Amino acid sequence: MTSTPGHRLLLVHAHPDDESIGQGATMAKYVAEGRGVTLVTCTAGEMGEILVPELVHLAADRDDKLGEHRAGEIANAMAALGVTDHRFLGGLGTYRDSGMAWHADGHAVGDPEVIAKHPNAFWNADLTEAASHLVAVIREVRPQVLVTYDEFGGYGHPDHIQAHRVAMYAAQLAAAPSYRRDLGEAWEIAKIYWGAISETRIRDGLRKLREAGDTTSFEGMDPDGDLPPMFRSDEDITAEVDACAHLDAKMDALRAYPTQITTDGPFFALSNNVGAEAFGLEQFTLVKGAAGPTGPNGWEDDLFAGIAPS
Repeated sequence: MTSTPGHRLLLVHAHPDDESIGQGATMAKYVAEGRGVTLVTCTAGEMGEILVPELVHLAADRDDKLGEHRAGEIANAMAALGVTDHRFLGGLGTYRDSGMAWHADGHAVGDPEVIAKHPNAFWNADLTEAASHLVAVIREVRPQVLVTYDEFGGYGHPDHIQAHRVAMYAAQLAAAPSYRRDLGEAWEIAKIYWGAISETRIRDGLRKLREAGDTTSFEGMDPDGDLPPMFRSDEDITAEVDACAHLDAKMDALRAYPTQITTDGPFFALSNNVGAEAFGLEQFTLVKGAAGPTGPNGWEDDLFAGIAPS
């Protein structure tokens, strides 16, 4: 019988590939250290762009089979990271990708046609119902740490925002003994983090890309100008996990998503030109719980800092 890891991390993301982009190296590091890692993905990403020409027939306006294909991609990505506990919220197909459009102000918004056409679009989800699916996972896994998006979902995607709402509400409900006793014994998550990207790190990375002659990756981003809200001031960062030793696993996970990510795209360009620190150092903002001991830069260097195994 396999023993339960003493430290357990739960991540809640909106679509396949979000987890590998945001915290893939941290996930691989914790798996390698014997810590428990559970990923819950809220949709199958049915409305994603398809970058493989021979697979364009999977698009929503044709065969509408992209979600099933991306379920296979995320399985391959989890294998690359070593993660063995991955679930779709409520089961595959319960919630559908809400689509995305761009607001005039430059941030993502939902696609009104998708949201109107598909009642199970994640943006339409009943918050309590969706949270209850996650409560069942929380009470089963009993994680000490939860990672999800900030209140804006990083860049405004409605499914990211909804994932944030579901995760934060589920964490509260899971801790209430009187709520849905049928879903298991109450469990309070000790620490909750929102994924973050340091503004300083991205500016340094952009400068090095431009110095190397790359003017197309992250096009429109000026290392000395205004940046999108997904990049956070260093004063908002409270933790940075150094998982550079596991960068290869993260890159392999990203390669597992050929319909969404190309190996000559910005993620690989940044990694190739800047080095492991570009994607192997992953930042977080602590929003619940007490910060543990900090590292040399004044940030926690372990999301489980201050938490004894249980």
